[in-house]
Amino acid sequence: MNATKNIATLIMAAGSSSRMGQPKQLLPWNNTTLIENAITNALQLDTSKTIVVLGANSEQIISKIESYPIEIIHNPNWEKGLGNSIAFGVNHIKNNNPIDGVLVVLADQPLIHSSYLKEVVSVFNANKHQIIATKYPNGKSGVPALFDTFYLEELSIIDGDKGAKAILEKYADSVITIQLDTSILDVDTEEDYNKLKSLRGATRTLKL
Repeated sequence: MNATKNIATLIMAAGSSSRMGQPKQLLPWNNTTLIENAITNALQLDTSKTIVVLGANSEQIISKIESYPIEIIHNPNWEKGLGNSIAFGVNHIKNNNPIDGVLVVLADQPLIHSSYLKEVVSVFNANKHQIIATKYPNGKSGVPALFDTFYLEELSIIDGDKGAKAILEKYADSVITIQLDTSILDVDTEEDYNKLKSLRGATRTLKL
């Protein structure tokens, strides 16, 4: 890989885990927790900054992650959904960190390893209006996704619970996708969590 890229990694961890019944960010994973696993993966990247966006249960989560070399920010409007929290994080970056791009990842996708995130970063070329997104087996594209700084303005005003889906659709011609071979990614329920644990050692195939 090239020298450190001026990319901010934004870890989304603001949700209330309503379907789980407990803060899923703190569920055990590989001798740590889901949120710490996401942070550890992000810190292995050749990027400039890692920022965690918290919302619900922030005090509990902070006590677990405050020792990591990351920046922690709290979205007071986290209840408005993932899109609002992404916009909150992007606005923070815009105001404080001149960058070339933003890598958006979720704290509840533990099968996304650092090797995959490194692949995403390696494909990215700054100032080319690129979006490097994840293509799921159902054909849809989503996060993890790396957005060129060209898209920061639109990312900073998204709202609701659909994340950056509208931007990925609007600029589909600029999206480069990397495909995953697993269809179970997010931890939303206890059933999801148990399935992910059973798949933990599975090998994933990356396809450009």
